[in-house]
Amino acid sequence: MQKNRLGKSSIVVSDICMGTMTFGNQADEKTSFRIMDMAYDAGVDFYDTAEMYPVPPDAKYAGLTEEIVGRWMKTKNRDALIIATKVAGPSHGWIEAPLRSGMTGLDRHHITRAVEGSLRRLDTDYIDLYQTHWPDWDYPQEEIMLALDELVHAGKVRILGCSNESTWGLTKSLWASDIQGVSRYETIQNNFSLNNRRFEDELAQACRKENVSLIPYSPLGGGVLSGKYNGGAFPEGARFTLYQNKPERQQAMMRRFVNEQTLASTERFQAIAADLDISVSTLAIAWSKQHDFVASTIIGATTTEQVPELLAAADVTLTNETMARINSVSQEIRYPMG
Repeated sequence: MQKNRLGKSSIVVSDICMGTMTFGNQADEKTSFRIMDMAYDAGVDFYDTAEMYPVPPDAKYAGLTEEIVGRWMKTKNRDALIIATKVAGPSHGWIEAPLRSGMTGLDRHHITRAVEGSLRRLDTDYIDLYQTHWPDWDYPQEEIMLALDELVHAGKVRILGCSNESTWGLTKSLWASDIQGVSRYETIQNNFSLNNRRFEDELAQACRKENVSLIPYSPLGGGVLSGKYNGGAFPEGARFTLYQNKPERQQAMMRRFVNEQTLASTERFQAIAADLDISVSTLAIAWSKQHDFVASTIIGATTTEQVPELLAAADVTLTNETMARINSVSQEIRYPMG
């Protein structure tokens, strides 16, 4: 499996990362272990989690995924793994009362509490990549980066990253780190898929110029590109089926992923994949990996049966002709020109 460097750091990772957000909810611990073992045996050394997982967010389950990952890590050589997790803000990963910014409180107090909680649940003495799960635009970036830098100097964290960030937020944080001479964000974890190419508008250029690596999540568009939601179906146990009875904010997220445009483009991408004799899931992950600003693409599974076609993307390189066909669908359905 190909390896890529994360930003300007010394850390190199497999170009496929195993995501864990369903572990403890849609996938029980035994299944989660088997999924991670399959990824590990295929050469995946990069595993991503978060203090508030599993999803959909629920206070009674928050932190369970980290505990499962921590127990699995004990079956492997810790130094052979690159473990990433995220700080969500107040309450060790459960946001009981969102702040005015809408999500988080990334002050020194909450960051310190959060990292200690993650270290305990993961049962490790260091985290390779520590990421802010959402931006806190109401709090000074200078203070956030100072607090995160303390974790690096304390040896609790190796490098830093952000997630769900804007172009302004990323560049502002890089500026704050630069003027203070502290650790910077080496990575950004945002949604990027065949059904959501907004990252290419501005953030891709910022990543190229500043040598920040994208770690895309939901390369299958929240599972939509697998075809499971074709025809407006909501299969039992599927991610967005679980979101239907959740608060409006989570239902709004569901509608961003499952809508008329995404379903139409998915059918077109399935036709392209069929011509290549691969699954559309393999196509979507291979496409994600073929961008110069991407270091590692996050995959996710709820069953072991889903894993092989996801890992198959490691050996797939799409031709210029195929990339052009994909761009044509994107321009026609998802991002019409003119």
